Amino acid sequence: MKLIVGLGNPGREYENTRHNAGFRVMDALASDGHFVIDQKKFNALIHVTTIQEEKVMFMKPQTYMNASGEAVIAAMRFYHIDPKDLLVIYDDMDLPVGKIRLREKGSAGGQNGMKNIISHLHTQEFARIRVGIGKSSYENVIDWVLGKMSKEDMELHLRSVETAKDAALYSITHPFMETMNRFNKR
Repeated sequence: MKLIVGLGNPGREYENTRHNAGFRVMDALASDGHFVIDQKKFNALIHVTTIQEEKVMFMKPQTYMNASGEAVIAAMRFYHIDPKDLLVIYDDMDLPVGKIRLREKGSAGGQNGMKNIISHLHTQEFARIRVGIGKSSYENVIDWVLGKMSKEDMELHLRSVETAKDAALYSITHPFMETMNRFNKR
C-alpha cells in the first residue's frame, strides 16, 4: 500500500491559506479521481482506493500542521507501510509561487509538519513534493504561511497544485526517480 499525505490545517479559517497547499493537492487528487477524502481514521481524513492494481491511501491529517506525524505514523503502523511507500505533499517558502520540487529524501527545511513526521518516523528517507508559496520580506513567517494569497498568486499556485497532483498520480505506478525526472523539469 502507498500512502499519499497532503499537509495543512483543518478548519474553515485555514482553508485558503498558503499553509494548506498540501490539502489543496489532496482535494485536486480527489476531484480528479471522483472520490471524497472523508473517512475519519488515524486522526485524519482518508480515502483508500486502488489505482492500476496499487492500493493507495490518501490522507489529510486533522492534527494541525505541527502534529502531522501522529496521523502519518498511526496509519503506517496499522497498515505496515514502509517509508519508501510514503509521499508527503506540503508548502515550501523557499520555492517561488507556481513552482514545485520533488525529492526522494531530505531535511524538513524548516517546515514544522515535516519536522514532526521525520521525528515520528525516525527517518528522512521518504518522498516529498514541495509546493512553492514564496516568502515575504516584510511579514513574519507565521503571518505569511497563515495568510491568503493575492488573486494573481493564487492563479499561479493552482497551476502548481495541478502539476503536483499529476506528479503524485504518476508516482503511484512509476519509480519516484522517474517521477522526479519528469516533473522537476517543469
